[in-house]
Amino acid sequence: MNRQQLFSIVFFALLVLLLYQIGLMFQPFVFPALWAGLLAHSAFPLHLRLTKLFGGNETLSAAALTVGALGVVIVPLVVMSVMLVREAGAAEHAIRVWIASGGLQHLPDQLGTVPLIGGWLRKLASSSSLQVLSTEQSVVAGVKALSQFLVGQMGDLLMNAFILATDFFIMLLVLFFLFKDGQPWLAALYELIPMEESHKHKVVTRLDQTIRAVVKGMLVTAIVQGLLAGLAYLVLGVPFPMVLTALTIILAPIPFGGTALIWGPVVLYLFWVGPIGKALVMLAWGIGVVSTIDQILRPWLIGQDVQIPVLLLVLSVLGGLALYGLLGLFVGPILVSLLMTAVQIYREEYHAPAPAVSANPAAPV
Repeated sequence: MNRQQLFSIVFFALLVLLLYQIGLMFQPFVFPALWAGLLAHSAFPLHLRLTKLFGGNETLSAAALTVGALGVVIVPLVVMSVMLVREAGAAEHAIRVWIASGGLQHLPDQLGTVPLIGGWLRKLASSSSLQVLSTEQSVVAGVKALSQFLVGQMGDLLMNAFILATDFFIMLLVLFFLFKDGQPWLAALYELIPMEESHKHKVVTRLDQTIRAVVKGMLVTAIVQGLLAGLAYLVLGVPFPMVLTALTIILAPIPFGGTALIWGPVVLYLFWVGPIGKALVMLAWGIGVVSTIDQILRPWLIGQDVQIPVLLLVLSVLGGLALYGLLGLFVGPILVSLLMTAVQIYREEYHAPAPAVSANPAAPV
């Protein structure tokens, strides 16, 4: 082993060690950084236009977009919180009126009208202590149970809120610098990739197409599902249809029951208040239209741009969700798309058909 070989071994061993330690150090920030990367990639054309509008000042454009991203999250949360508090007050007043009017005493008879399971519910309610509790006792018992739950969960709630706020701050910080310095960083990384130029171009192009297709597919599908569900809430006279529509859009990307987490309780509510026909319409609309459109629209929107087979796309979304959480909805299809690009490059490099050798009958033997 000569001096140059020894130097190479030591250098790459040190490089691997450094990368491993830095990976451990940056591991808590991986998910916020990936979210920032998705947002920066999706909004980068807007960043270029704003930079041109601001006379080439990339820092000002990056700051404006970062503040805009903050506003996109904070403003809807504040508005929804105000609406939920207001509607919770209205719901509390309705419950008090219902209890004061003898709703607890009539509860078994009301439950008995529920189809299929009405008899069982009536028997259960008749044997419970709800009938013997007064209005004051009911309120006191409910407040006591709620306070005990909140005290028991306060530590976890505060810790989760702190982690969420920290991740959000890290995401905004990374987002700002990706807008400001993302282009030279990507150019430097592109030069370091040890591949031929044509192959690097294929990988980067496929990555760009996949990210755009996945983001577009998720957002468009969630909005369509939310609007379809919101139409049903409005037509059927469900209270607070705007809030329920917004919640449906937010939960729509979650597979296996995302929108059903909202329209499912709405079905139960309609069963409760009647008429039963409204509940059946909401149930049929939720299963047959709102939830079904997700299985059709999302694979079509993503697959038509990146040409991923539907089976692989569905499995990548589910597997990514299980492995990476909500971020896996985007990471799963991206990884599968990159693997398909790598397989294509491998076939071109190592399985290219051999050039045909034409026989010349006039050649001497």
